[in-house]
Order: sequence, then structure tokens, then C-alpha cells
Amino acid sequence: MKILITGANGFVGKNLRVTLEAAGHEVFAQTRETDEETFVIYCRDAHFIYHLAGVNRPKHEEEFFEGNVGLTTHLLDVLTRVKSQAPIVYASSVQAELDNPYGQSKREAEQLLLDEVTRTGRQVMIYRLPNLFGKWSRPNYNSVVSTFCDRVAKGEPIEIHDPDRIVTLAYIDDIVDAFVNVLEHPVESGYQLIKTHETVTLERLANLLYMFRDSRKNLSVPALDDRFTKQLYSTYLSYLPVDAFGYDLLKHEDSRGSFTEFIRTPDRGQVSVNVAKPGITKGNHWHHTKNEKFLVVSGEANIHFRKVGEDVVHSYYVTGEMMRVIDVPIGYTHSIENVGTRDLVTVMWVNESFDPNHPDTYFMEVQDETAQSDDHRRNETRNHSSVGRHS
Repeated sequence: MKILITGANGFVGKNLRVTLEAAGHEVFAQTRETDEETFVIYCRDAHFIYHLAGVNRPKHEEEFFEGNVGLTTHLLDVLTRVKSQAPIVYASSVQAELDNPYGQSKREAEQLLLDEVTRTGRQVMIYRLPNLFGKWSRPNYNSVVSTFCDRVAKGEPIEIHDPDRIVTLAYIDDIVDAFVNVLEHPVESGYQLIKTHETVTLERLANLLYMFRDSRKNLSVPALDDRFTKQLYSTYLSYLPVDAFGYDLLKHEDSRGSFTEFIRTPDRGQVSVNVAKPGITKGNHWHHTKNEKFLVVSGEANIHFRKVGEDVVHSYYVTGEMMRVIDVPIGYTHSIENVGTRDLVTVMWVNESFDPNHPDTYFMEVQDETAQSDDHRRNETRNHSSVGRHS
């Protein structure tokens, strides 16, 4: 489908454009650089129109009406001239309910479009957008979220004059989804509903962003089951300077290898990377409640288990080529032994982040089959694991 977007270089326009193009639509992108002849061709050939162009931060008040009312009038005049009945989605603002110059200009533009519905039967969908946030929003222009994200990501201070001020926010992807949905599933002309979040204070917004910033040091990823926090975290990362994408972790290293914490979460546990030198065995402990998952990503290992109070040792042979996860149940003392000739690298997940005050870790040797030669033990465990069993 051929689709015209006015204001295609704006925050909403850019996000909508890449989404439509990815879906295979041909997009006519009208910007300030588009000449009149090209604009007329766009209006003539478009099957659907997203009217996003407008003015919201002019130097003079009259520019509100020139931009919002004038652009809408011009669009409708050109469509009439080229005899196009293409449906229109109009991005208005919640400020259309307010008695200020910007709100008045948006309200007048809305009325022009509603009159068009009555006069020609054209399908027109009007969305009164609240404060938006997401990638590609311009700091110090589009929204308080983009300004705060930009400053925190750059290590600059945030100035909040009224921390209790409440803002209503909508996420850019939700707006784009709504716009695309009416393209694929036509609705009746008129005002359309917008998915918004619960209101948030500026203080909470700032505190969340500070938490995201500090997560690089304390490794704590926020609870992403909260939709707003998840979307805000994604938005914050998009404002990181390009030379600040990477950060270093604290590696605990000794002659046996190393152990490095990667991610901590409040409710989904902790992920770490463990490195063991050839011939080294790590572990030999058990837990009451902690449970783990081991994934060897490089090297060869025997992972040994013995149920507390019993004598039988169970062993699994795993390699980095297998990509096989081994669960570590509670009540089993366990160890991981490097039986290869190079470093053993294991990704380890545990269901709770480490708490030094409640470690739930108790030393106990697994006492595996040390009497067997390394080659014999490797062959035994390889034979067992090849048929999906453990010894």
C-alpha cells in the first residue's frame, strides 16, 4: 500500500515510517524539505494518510495556527484537487481540551477534519496524544522523559522544580501499533482511544532513571513485569552515548580460574560466568532452597551430584558443543570438574541473588570416583550422557 506521512521526520513519524516500511508498504515521507509538486503527487497516489505534521514549540503564537490549522487546510485542499478520498489519521493532542494557543490550533484542525467527514464522507480518525516517550524523541523538545533520559545517560543532573507533578504518558510503540491497526482494520470516523500508562510523578520518573543508571554497578536489572518500567528502561538505553554502551564487570580471579557476576534481579535470580582451569574442581557444597542451572559454553566438564545423607554419586558429562543445561536441585552436594585441556566456561543461573547474610551454602565434598583414571571416568560419563541418562 502507498502511504503518505506528513511530518515524517518527527518523533512519531520516524517510528511509524520504519514500521510501515518493514511491513512492505511504500511510504511517501513529507518533510519540510518536500516541494509542493512532490507533495501533490504524494496526495494523488496515496491510499492512506497519516497527518502528523504540526507546530508545538514556535517562536511566535501565530505559528501555531499557521502550522496546525494551515497545514491541515492545505492537505485537504490538495486532496480535493486531486480527487483523493484516502482515509486520514490525525495526530492531535490532549491539549486540544485546553484554552491555550496550541490547544486552540489543534482543536481547529480537528474541526476541519470532522467537517471533511460530513462534507465528503472521508474516513478520519483523530487521536489526542498525551506526553509520549520512546526511542528517537528529541531531548528538551518532545517530552520530559527524553530530557531526563538524555541527562541521566550523560551523567548530567536533573532539575525538578515540582517533584509531585503528575504526567500521563504513552509509549511510542503503543501509538504506532494503534495507527497501524486502523490501517489494517478500519474503524468509524471520529475520536479514537489511546492506550496510556498510569500517571507518574516526576520524582518517580527520575528515581527509576537513577536506578537504571546504577544498575551497571550493582548489576540489578529492574523488575520488568511492570510494563511502564520495562518500556522506560528500553527508552533510557537508547539515550546512552555511543561511546558508553560497554561497561566492565568485577572478575574474582585466582589460580583456579574466575567467577564473575553478570546480572542480578529482584525476583528472577542471578546470572554469573564461572571459569575453571584444566584439572580444577569447583563447588562441593549444597543448598536448602537455592537451585541453580549450569550451562557449559566452552570446554569439557563432569558435573557430580550426591544426595545429602547418601553415598551414590551421579555424574553428567557436558561440553560447550552440547548446549545442555544441567539443573542443580536442592539437597544435593555438587561440583563441576574441568576434564578438558582448556578453560571450562560455564554460565550459571541461581534462583536468588547472593545475600552474604543468608548464603544458604554448606560445604560438603561430593567424593566422586577419584579412584578411576581420568580417561576411564570421561569414557564412563560420556557413554551415560550419550543415551540421555546419568550414572
